[in-house]
Amino acid sequence: MAETTQQEPRNQEGKREGRGAPGGGREGRGGPHGGGREGGRDRGGDRGDRGRFEGPPEIDIEKLISDPLYLDNQAHGVVSRMRDMDSGTKSQLRRLYNAVRRAVRAPESERQQQFVMLRARLAYTIARHSLRSLDSLEKLLLQVTRKNEAKGYERFRDLFEAIVAYNE
Repeated sequence: MAETTQQEPRNQEGKREGRGAPGGGREGRGGPHGGGREGGRDRGGDRGDRGRFEGPPEIDIEKLISDPLYLDNQAHGVVSRMRDMDSGTKSQLRRLYNAVRRAVRAPESERQQQFVMLRARLAYTIARHSLRSLDSLEKLLLQVTRKNEAKGYERFRDLFEAIVAYNE
């Protein structure tokens, strides 16, 4: 009898919503009727988890400068996150890479300003096209710009070049 009273509110709620699935799936978590729907929610939750890289691993500028294998591993990591999270195009990435190359070639007196503007451009591109996988690059670019050393700018360019190459 207890089961009958629990099912009646679920059916009434389903009728009020116009669909039986949303109400039935929430209340019948362990039951045979809700299992399939929960599986769908779990898959959706996985997608949410993949897109939830709120804090991508930070890239250490000192390691980037001193360790070529670290640079390679970071490039692979960024490309992997891009494939999992984003729908960014190769041309968007190449455009940003060309801007990085131009900024590195700028005269030393203008280089920091070029990288500041590059960071703004990168932030805009990330927001405009939902490229959350590039957040770690934006943070790294801030570190590089604050450090304001030629070697840091060159390594950032190398990292970006590797990302473009691995994304092909």
